[in-house]
Amino acid sequence: MGARSIKMPDVGEGVAEAEIVEWAVKVGDLVREDQVVAAVMTDKATVEIPTPVAGTVVALGGGVGDVLPVGAELIRIEAPGLADSPVAPAPKQARAKVEPPKTEAKPADPAKPAAEPTPPPPPAPPLRAASAAPVRGAPRAPGEKPLASPAVRLKAREAGVDLRFVRGTGPAGRITHDDLDAFIARPREAPAKGVAREPNTAVETVKVVGLRRRIAQNMADSSRRVAHFSYVEEVDVTALEELRAALNERATAERPKLTILPFLMLAVVKAVAEHPQVNAHYDDDNDVIQRFGAVHLGIATRTSAGLMVPVVRHAEALGLYECAREMLRVTEAARRGVAARDELTGSTITLTSLGALGGIVSTPVVNRPEVAIVGVNKIVVKPVWRDGAFSPRKMMNLSSSFDHRVVDGYDAATFIQRVRALLEAPALLFIEASSY
Repeated sequence: MGARSIKMPDVGEGVAEAEIVEWAVKVGDLVREDQVVAAVMTDKATVEIPTPVAGTVVALGGGVGDVLPVGAELIRIEAPGLADSPVAPAPKQARAKVEPPKTEAKPADPAKPAAEPTPPPPPAPPLRAASAAPVRGAPRAPGEKPLASPAVRLKAREAGVDLRFVRGTGPAGRITHDDLDAFIARPREAPAKGVAREPNTAVETVKVVGLRRRIAQNMADSSRRVAHFSYVEEVDVTALEELRAALNERATAERPKLTILPFLMLAVVKAVAEHPQVNAHYDDDNDVIQRFGAVHLGIATRTSAGLMVPVVRHAEALGLYECAREMLRVTEAARRGVAARDELTGSTITLTSLGALGGIVSTPVVNRPEVAIVGVNKIVVKPVWRDGAFSPRKMMNLSSSFDHRVVDGYDAATFIQRVRALLEAPALLFIEASSY
């Protein structure tokens, strides 16, 4: 039986290292050939690593969160050459039962009678019911009038004593002068309080690994290296919501119900055609700006593993329902963890929305190396002055951020104003640019 060292494989072109995000085995486990033993993450994807041999795990190359270079030892297995190994039995120490220490048995003395067995202890007496008499200091039941003579009541009023709290020792619980004097003389008991709240000093330590660490690194890198500035504009989406409601009344399997995002996707595509400087990447290491003809829209998506940005590619070539279907496809793939690598990279501009939790204003972080991100806030009904009178209108804010090194404030404002005009007159979304 020889030990087989399995190295960190080259999991992608240009990848020099990978982070261990999960171990499926531990030292001492028996593994089968081609069994997945670990999951590692690069800056592009998560990859499961199988073992090429069957045997016993004798060493792990690192813990969860450790970053190993390609070629470093990932796991070591003692390989007996078996095609399929049974599941490892539990360790003997874990299976052994704890037994009381044995005492050496002494032979019985025939001259002495056998010891009689110890009789079982008598049963515990049943618990006695609590006394029906009121507990000292406890108030009487609501509405129950304490029994006392007028003289005792007058003395209690002058002393500021509530007779409901005084226990009577006279006939039928009547409160006597001695009872009242004893109550006044003894130290006052604090009124009963509810259960006191105690400070919670628990501290949970969570190691930042895997996708969460990638998100943290990317956000910190973007915040540190991008010259952010945000621009917020209010948009009247009353007409757009009326159009959306009318289209959703005729929803079919081929044309499902729409959210506001597919309309925003069309608006961004049209506005980008007039403002190409926002549909770009900035390589600040080499001082190069790349402006793209294609509009690859990143859709910021919340998943169980953290924030991901799946990409709707070539949105400039898609119609309204095509945008809706493709957005649903890539976001669902990201949530299920089955998105392909090219579905999570290559966006040229990003859309972000918190849905019903969208708030009034937000300041989204630019998805570096992009230079612009457009955020959607929630829709609220407001009174708006129109045609000489106030009328209720559905209003929504667009909260967007830009890289000021590439996009000037005026250019960002005119870009968002164009998006606003398209959303406020949604018919323009379906007219070719050359005709208006």
